[in-house]
Amino acid sequence: MKVKKVGVLGCGLMGAGIAEVAARGGFATVVREVSEELWEKGHQRIEKSLAKAVSKGRLEDSERDNILGRISGVVELEDLSDCDLIIEAIVENVEAKRQTFEVLDETVKKSAIFASNTSSLTITEIAMATHRPERFVGLHFFNPVPVMKLVEVVRTLVTSDETAQRATDFVQAVGKQPIACRDNSGFIVNRLLVPYLLDAIRAHEEGVGSVEDIDKGMQLGCGYPMGPFTLLDFVGLDTTLYIADIMFDEYREKRFAPPPLLKQMVLAGRLGRKSGRGFYEYPKR
Repeated sequence: MKVKKVGVLGCGLMGAGIAEVAARGGFATVVREVSEELWEKGHQRIEKSLAKAVSKGRLEDSERDNILGRISGVVELEDLSDCDLIIEAIVENVEAKRQTFEVLDETVKKSAIFASNTSSLTITEIAMATHRPERFVGLHFFNPVPVMKLVEVVRTLVTSDETAQRATDFVQAVGKQPIACRDNSGFIVNRLLVPYLLDAIRAHEEGVGSVEDIDKGMQLGCGYPMGPFTLLDFVGLDTTLYIADIMFDEYREKRFAPPPLLKQMVLAGRLGRKSGRGFYEYPKR
């Protein structure tokens, strides 16, 4: 059974991006937000992204209009009942995700696939809140979703072969590159990336090098597009701390433990680009 209609839970930064790529892929897309105000804000985010693509010659005006025509917004979970695939991109809180899927499980057709875009929580813990864990999968998109090509397709111990295949087919249909991951905190990318970022902070704490020199070393020495501190500021230090705490709780290994400097900066409100200051300063526009 092919996916024809996609539901997206949340229209924040990630949810809006997922809705956009789903609609670009030709899928009827229904986005659920908790209020009309938040839906309008998310819809404007999608319009802005598509307008940028048009201005750069990557998209025709007619294509943009067709994409927007495939996207609709709702505020009730029941309005997702006829979706073939529902992708959750709400707050990174396991109880909030479980409660949402518990409600959906009672209203959405039994053949539908559920997916979570979580970057750090285990899919199994969320899936077991439903009566369809065999039709539950992780689909971890990367920010910014319209640009980044990778999607981690996360399979649990009970995810069926059919579900994994349908999810992989969907990822390919929206023009992304899927990679198969086993269900563990951080999956592939964050399991390798987060210790690297935390170790960069520890190296700076220990006087190995300045923020600027460590960044430059990784860029010019390893060919990375940006250094670890620039990336930390982009992701958000609060987000990194939250993910690191979850992963440390899961693995209990030092490499996942947040360094003191990271905790202090978050407490001081130095969150990176979003706050105007992190490891670097960002003048207000």
